[in-house]
Amino acid sequence: MTISIEYEAEKKLDISWEEIIRQVVEGTLDYEGCPYETEVNVVLTDNEGIKEVNQEYRNVDGPTDVLSFPMLEYDSPSDFEGVEEQFADCFNPETGELMLGDIMISVDKVTEQAEKYGHSKERELAFLTAHSMLHLCGYDHMEEEERLFMEQKQREILEGIGYRR
Repeated sequence: MTISIEYEAEKKLDISWEEIIRQVVEGTLDYEGCPYETEVNVVLTDNEGIKEVNQEYRNVDGPTDVLSFPMLEYDSPSDFEGVEEQFADCFNPETGELMLGDIMISVDKVTEQAEKYGHSKERELAFLTAHSMLHLCGYDHMEEEERLFMEQKQREILEGIGYRR
């Protein structure tokens, strides 16, 4: 598994951010039963950096906490059956790993939201990573039922690796 993490923000998170991200990415893929070795790219940025990308890709003029850029379009979430046939170009030719996509997280939002929700920055970073990983696995939360289902999965993933509210 390849997890590439770029830290582009000037503000430093005073937590073990690399370890948390790796643990949650691996935990999410195990939970979802991904049968492939995978590649995930994560960028830690600030509110200004994520605002620019949010404007460019979603036409939303403001910062957000996390953005997800999945490489695959699933018939149903985490349905990895037929991925090799349908998405052969999503496998890295050098490593053979399935390129799931990219994640962008605002370190400013990690700090702000941890304070707002009354939990640690570790837990907030873990939550945002799990949330985004579920998007890379094909989940969404446009409908209320989807949102509740995704929230339950996030809780189970985080609790499974030791992050509780």
